[in-house]
Amino acid sequence: MTQSIQRKVGIAALIMMASVFLSRVMGVFREMVIAYIGGVGGSVDAYQVAFIIPEILNHISASGFLSVTFIPIFARYLSENKESEGWEVFSIVLIGFGSLLVLLIITALIFAPQLVSLLAPGLTDPVRQETAIRMTRIIIPAQLFFFIGAMLMSVQFAKEKFFLPALSPLLYNLGIIGGGLLLGKHIGMEGFSWGVLAGAFIGNILVQYYGARKVGMRLSFAFNLKHPDFIKYVKLTLPLMVGLTMISSTEVLFRFFGSFLRTGSVASLNYSFRVIMMLAGLFGQAAGVAATPFLSRLAVEKRFRELNDLLNTALRYLALVIPFSFLFMVLRNEVILILFQRGEFTSTATTETAKALLFMLIGAFGFSAQMVAVRGFYAMKQTLLPTIIVTIAVLISIPFYALGSRYFGISGIAMAMSLSAILMFLLPYLVWNKRSGNTDGKGVLVFYSQMILLGIGFGVVLEWLKINIYGYIDADTFAGSAAVCLILGSAFTAMLIAAGYMFKISEIHDGLSRLISRKKTD
Repeated sequence: MTQSIQRKVGIAALIMMASVFLSRVMGVFREMVIAYIGGVGGSVDAYQVAFIIPEILNHISASGFLSVTFIPIFARYLSENKESEGWEVFSIVLIGFGSLLVLLIITALIFAPQLVSLLAPGLTDPVRQETAIRMTRIIIPAQLFFFIGAMLMSVQFAKEKFFLPALSPLLYNLGIIGGGLLLGKHIGMEGFSWGVLAGAFIGNILVQYYGARKVGMRLSFAFNLKHPDFIKYVKLTLPLMVGLTMISSTEVLFRFFGSFLRTGSVASLNYSFRVIMMLAGLFGQAAGVAATPFLSRLAVEKRFRELNDLLNTALRYLALVIPFSFLFMVLRNEVILILFQRGEFTSTATTETAKALLFMLIGAFGFSAQMVAVRGFYAMKQTLLPTIIVTIAVLISIPFYALGSRYFGISGIAMAMSLSAILMFLLPYLVWNKRSGNTDGKGVLVFYSQMILLGIGFGVVLEWLKINIYGYIDADTFAGSAAVCLILGSAFTAMLIAAGYMFKISEIHDGLSRLISRKKTD
């Protein structure tokens, strides 16, 4: 991999990592506001159920993977100095697929009551059900904004412009928070639903339209559904509709099975999941989004060795999420208390949510790595095979959801979520290694095993330390929990740095060395 590509990937990764991290932090703050206003009550369960249909529509449009399907098509026109033709294809895809999405949105709005009953059958309380239907109808149109925004962002990515697309999730979360704070006292959780709609429009339409115009967008009314590249786009996207739904099935499945449990279970699972996604998203989503354009270029240029090197390097750095997940396991109660325990969110809710968080953290590395493991296939324009593999992984996990929810409640659902995430990382990566001749793939998996052992060691030491300081600090208070987090976080940092040097873990050692050298040059 050349220094130029490494530098560009590094810059792109930093921009996207900052965006993802801030978005995840804001996402947790969003959940803090929701917890304050709604706690783990039935209205919060209804609000979470209201996202099931919109998320399925989002997956059908494959908005999150336009970088996989459309960027390679558009990038080819750029490389061949045929940019005007590239914008024509952009218009065809935008109008053609957008029209289909509008029809699906109208259908979903009409049949929202039946769809909510089908996808959350345990939500039988008439008031909660009606609330979920009403909020579903408010949120559904936002999926058109996400699709249009994804198209506008994809052309910016293709021209290696990342800043304005990086603002999209931040503005989206700000919209939700604003809607909740401004309207929550008057219309309850419905205020957050209107915030979803506003945030999606501002972050995905207003800002991204400006960004696309800056990179030369030429939009025309083109409706040529027989265009070869539109047909190619559809062929690539159809498997992704299923594949993206499977990759994101976790959110649908925990709401489906959680709807059968006692009131507040869906809310508790969601709060825990947002903490996990803050941790996983910081590593996995940023690396996946930033690396995709470069993986696509290496695939087009048939530089397969460098493609594997880039994929392996990204996955090795993602393994660093493992020791962090053990830190969060030890601090699970303190983390939930600090983040959510105020207003309507009681100490009982903290205990229940922390229990779910413990079991979700087992699969934290899976939630991170699954975002990257399939990128090699997508760079090679192979969408059907990874879809089949991920579907198999999800199907394997469904019985564990059913059994887990029946016998272990939210802990069982959380464990099933972890298992599903791990399978959605391992199975595609193992198949990729075999098909691509990625001889360094075994080394990556060995490194993950080593990091798990290291994380277990960290967890034992940190748990012992926590038990011993409990006699001096009241961890049932905000200040006490913050003090425990500070002490254990400092000990963890020291152990991580020491382990990096002692065991010569370059992913830790190199990052620290670059930070020190940068400070010396400042």
